[in-house]
Amino acid sequence: MRAIIQRVSSASCEVEETITGEIQQGFLILLGIEEADTEEDLVWLAQKISNLRIFGDEAGLMNKSLQDIGGNILLISQFTLFAQTKKGNRPSFIRAAKPNHAKPLYEHMIHYLSELIGRQVASGIFGATMKIALVNEGPVTLIMDTKDKDNH
Repeated sequence: MRAIIQRVSSASCEVEETITGEIQQGFLILLGIEEADTEEDLVWLAQKISNLRIFGDEAGLMNKSLQDIGGNILLISQFTLFAQTKKGNRPSFIRAAKPNHAKPLYEHMIHYLSELIGRQVASGIFGATMKIALVNEGPVTLIMDTKDKDNH
């Protein structure tokens, strides 16, 4: 699993002119799932995200977590995070999980993150064409990959 995490002051997702998810301060997370991803990957990533300290404290240092500030999450499924661009000019998405594997993991991530932060996670619609709007605060953008979980 690969996640792009952006610290935002606001973010929203629109599908066919309808807002499917909208948050104020918190994280916009683009989540890519590949065939090799497991429930263990999901748990590790969700726990890292929920405890990530990238919000400013009184001294302006990144010491506060999402829970500390009462922030929210907008989670968007993003299979293109596993694009292979080494050959040619048209990306290959062969590493991205097929919907029958990715959709249940994506939906479980929504529920698990909601449990961890104590608030409903906003989301897009799996497989839909979405329009994402955001105000990246900082800007702060992090990339996390579950392949790194064993590399302390």
